[in-house]
Amino acid sequence: MPVSPFIAAALQFRVDVGDVPANRERAFRLVEKAAALGARLCVLPEMWSTGFAEEDLLRLSRTTPEVLHDVRRLAGRLKVVIAGSLPERVGRGIYNTLYVVNATGVVTGEYRKTHLFSPSGEDRWFRRGFSTGVVPTDAGVVGPLICYDLRFPELARKYFLDGAGVLCVSSQWPSVRRAHWRILTVARAVENQAYVVAANAVGPSGPFRYAGDSVIVSPGGERLASIGEKEGMALATIDPALVEETRRRIPCLADRNVRAYRKTRPPG
Repeated sequence: MPVSPFIAAALQFRVDVGDVPANRERAFRLVEKAAALGARLCVLPEMWSTGFAEEDLLRLSRTTPEVLHDVRRLAGRLKVVIAGSLPERVGRGIYNTLYVVNATGVVTGEYRKTHLFSPSGEDRWFRRGFSTGVVPTDAGVVGPLICYDLRFPELARKYFLDGAGVLCVSSQWPSVRRAHWRILTVARAVENQAYVVAANAVGPSGPFRYAGDSVIVSPGGERLASIGEKEGMALATIDPALVEETRRRIPCLADRNVRAYRKTRPPG
């Protein structure tokens, strides 16, 4: 992570299903605003350009290369790191892919969502990703997660073990499970002694209503900034020294008992 503190922004807006121009305008406007306020890291919601268009995803995914090109230009011009998920087409299949674009305008990370939310049919519309890894950026080493991934502590723990000091979460988390969102974003921060920068969609999108409540959480579990149910951003300072101090004060990494976690045969 960089030595000096920096500002991060979790960007929040309504994602209109299938309306790429409108979603792009909202996202870019908020990135511009965040950069003007000094942000060096901006996290966008899940599937922020298209929404969950389902039957129309193959067609809409053709817009992703152009959208990503524009994101790269924006990141390079504003000198900010931008992270958020877009539909990635590979042959006749679609991945829900979180792209991390560095402040130089170069894509330094591509994470394909590994945990697909079967209750809403994500496993029917998307392919599952199998590769995970931390991403080096000008804002330090980050760990990418997408929405449902929050329910699987193994992924965030892998990023902790690989040296991530910031977990970037790109989400469309529904209002009916708002309480889970608040608990899980804090839990992932505390158990991994890392900052969580979690961007969520807000308001109606297709058949769902999304919770908003985009948030930045400290390594100690403090909700440093959140935005409620309106368009805008949560802004907070990320202090890499606090990550190091928290991990030194409570040495979870050193105190892990890996031998005790090994899978054992069931009795009998």
